[in-house]
Amino acid sequence: MNKKLIAAYIILTGLPLFAVLTTLEAGRKLLAPHLANIVSGPAGASDHGVLTLFLQIGLILAVSRAAGLLFRKIGQPQVVGEMAAGILLGPSLLGWVSPQIFATVFPSSSLGTLGALSQIGLVLFMFQVGLELDVKELKSQGHAAILTSHAGIVVPFALGTVLAYFLYPMLSNDAVSFTGFALFMGSAMSMTAFPVLARILSERGLTRTRVGTIAIGSAAVGDVTGWCILAYIVVLFRAQQDTISPWVTFGGAILYVIVMTVGLRRLTPWFERSFHRHGRLSEDAFALMVLIMLASALVTQVIGIHLLFGAFLAGAVMPKSHNLVRYILHRLESLTTVVLLPLFFAASGLRTTVGKIRGRGLWICAALVIGVAVAGKLGGAWIAARVAGFNTHDSLALGVLMNTRGLMELVVLNIGVDLGVISQTVFSIMVLMALATTFMTTPLLALFYKPERDSVPVQEPELRPLAVEQGS
Repeated sequence: MNKKLIAAYIILTGLPLFAVLTTLEAGRKLLAPHLANIVSGPAGASDHGVLTLFLQIGLILAVSRAAGLLFRKIGQPQVVGEMAAGILLGPSLLGWVSPQIFATVFPSSSLGTLGALSQIGLVLFMFQVGLELDVKELKSQGHAAILTSHAGIVVPFALGTVLAYFLYPMLSNDAVSFTGFALFMGSAMSMTAFPVLARILSERGLTRTRVGTIAIGSAAVGDVTGWCILAYIVVLFRAQQDTISPWVTFGGAILYVIVMTVGLRRLTPWFERSFHRHGRLSEDAFALMVLIMLASALVTQVIGIHLLFGAFLAGAVMPKSHNLVRYILHRLESLTTVVLLPLFFAASGLRTTVGKIRGRGLWICAALVIGVAVAGKLGGAWIAARVAGFNTHDSLALGVLMNTRGLMELVVLNIGVDLGVISQTVFSIMVLMALATTFMTTPLLALFYKPERDSVPVQEPELRPLAVEQGS
């Protein structure tokens, strides 16, 4: 039996190997026709390109986690450290300290791939923001949230527009109209980072307090309002550039919203039924949800708005069952927040050159932008909260929370750069403003707000004239 197995082994392995060797030897004499311009692989798929991309991702993740850990040690949210890490890896620090290392790690030819990956992260992030937005909860917040959120948008928007009057002659160019520049500056000043705000409230145990409840509602209402305003500005600016007919954009936008909010919303409950039936979403159901998100983003990009609006609305029309939302977020958050969003921060950091802010004049402009941003957002929300009946401490705390800009501000600024509304210098100044206003949230909140004053949830205060506070 052993001899038979040995013989079979020799035959079954030896003969194929002999055939291979014989074929290779005979093939040396063959001649193939000459073809010019043979491409060895897909464009951009060279070993050098892949290695560079992997090096970039590894470095970005390492620096982002380290910076996030450091900032958490000083009481700041993780996202503030990640924002700072993006700037540190860009030309503002790494490119200034060691231009050769910077050019090796982030060659200009590789930035397209890195930018594409960061866009995927943004689309997923905006889908999650829309998913967490519950219109029913917004209605339940009532007048106080609406007043605070809209005052926190209109006041900084107006101040940003006025500020643009002085900045336009110095920091813009004749390819951009003053109207487009001013409206964009106003929109950028009025944004609030809803996810960062929610995380700060959760970490400090303030989610179910009166201030926390109104802050969440105001930020959510503000998100919807702010994105609608920004969408209009994007359409208006592209219409001025004649890239897409305004009728195509407006008509397409109206049709798109109707399809999403009326047509698709009737189909999305199937996800909820499937989840409750099986206790999870199947891979096919989850893939269908991602396809809806991608299709929605693609449509808004094609009709001339922006792909992020499509991703946001796709999440907004999804079912709002608490368990389903938690399940979807659990599946998406790790990849998005740990891997892809740090790539976006790095891509934004590569666009940020603090060195462009040269001279006393530009630094005065930067200080003015930060001052106007804080005065408009914090001041507008503070006044609205006082009118709504909150005491001084709670009103200031609400204003501080509304002043948090974080990631959402970077999203808006990148849209502005992509459209050509703002220059690299303005972008760098506004990034510093986003970082400064987000950084100051935690210390100012600790200064103005004491949780023991408001440790239990209370009913929303009725709108009434400014009252004299008692016992505060």
